[in-house]
Amino acid sequence: MIVLSLQSGTSVDGIDVAVVAIDVVPGGETRPGVDTDPVHLVMTPIHTATVDFDPELRARVLALAAGEATTVGEVARLTTLLGQAFAEAAAGGIRDSGAAPDLIVSHGQTVFHWAEHGHARGTLQLGDPSWIAELTGVPVLSDLRAADIAAGGEGAPLMAFFDRAWLAREATQAGRVIATVNLGGIANVQLVHPGGDVLAFDSGPANGLVDAVVDRHSGGAAAFDRDGALAAAGQVRAPLLEALLRHPYLAAVPPKSTGRETFDLAVVDDAVAASGVGAIPVEDLVATLTEFTARTVVDAIPDAAAEVICSGGGAHNPVLLERLCALAAERGIRVVSSAERGVDPAFKESLMFALLGFLSRHGVPIALSTIAARVAGRITPGREPLELPAPLAGVASVTIAPPVARTTAPSETGGAT
Repeated sequence: MIVLSLQSGTSVDGIDVAVVAIDVVPGGETRPGVDTDPVHLVMTPIHTATVDFDPELRARVLALAAGEATTVGEVARLTTLLGQAFAEAAAGGIRDSGAAPDLIVSHGQTVFHWAEHGHARGTLQLGDPSWIAELTGVPVLSDLRAADIAAGGEGAPLMAFFDRAWLAREATQAGRVIATVNLGGIANVQLVHPGGDVLAFDSGPANGLVDAVVDRHSGGAAAFDRDGALAAAGQVRAPLLEALLRHPYLAAVPPKSTGRETFDLAVVDDAVAASGVGAIPVEDLVATLTEFTARTVVDAIPDAAAEVICSGGGAHNPVLLERLCALAAERGIRVVSSAERGVDPAFKESLMFALLGFLSRHGVPIALSTIAARVAGRITPGREPLELPAPLAGVASVTIAPPVARTTAPSETGGAT
């Protein structure tokens, strides 16, 4: 089965496109109406690319996500414009890969994640999938988080089910926890325990606060701290770091989820005021926010972890990665890029969405935490009548094969939860 995945994270830096072949290991095929054991899968990336957003559209999305006053009409316009942008990105992926997907998975663009009293109540992703189905003729799976929230879960991080399939067998054999962290706008942590249990949650901001500060300081000319240059040139201000570390979200008990509506520029400005540091150079501010991300991520990792596997745009920031390594090393934990495991850190989320599409198409429910598993998403049919394959009993494990082709690399800010 070939799946094309589309997603844009909280950084709103572009649409990640991945075309992935997903094959059942020989001998694990199912037959209609017959229960089988969980299968083993091999995922082979065929094509990856990132399509930049139109700057005006990006600005409008960021304004909505930041909570600026808007109208229902603007929301309707944005979900249409985003749907059209995702559709064009999907068509480009099909053209450039030369592959005909059986399914498109579109996460859409998150503009609000409603968390109240320490629990997710709802979430909103824009990007009408009908435009994708109409342009490509391929069925589209979308609205991927709502089923878990309706069942009592957090709807995030979605990465939990992927890491369970990818790493549970290794964690069991090693007898130790394997942790992963995706460094998008928000940092999400997955703790894969021996036996396959996974605790997944958002630890706090990753690139989000740094991106917002850089964007404001540059007047929109820069969207992120390229190569960690600003952080490297600055100094960490201890009083400001202490003020940031007092944010109440950090004291909440996992599982928990958050978004840019919780960690925005107001959090930075309030912490600056509370810390008494006064006027602060942007280099020092970015250095402190980078340290804040490193501290909150490492604090979320238990001592039982053997290593932390990093992915997302933040994995390309050498200053952030260096601080993660140093802080984790103090507790005997090794930090590595997912590249060392054969997974491009910029497109791990894209692989996850492709796998999610495969599972939902085959009627396999996913569990993000201890909440009952649910089949994720809603399907918009393509031009042909929708035909679903025979259901699978589940997925025992996933192996990532080397990519057969590679195209445009993404920007450094990466995706989100």
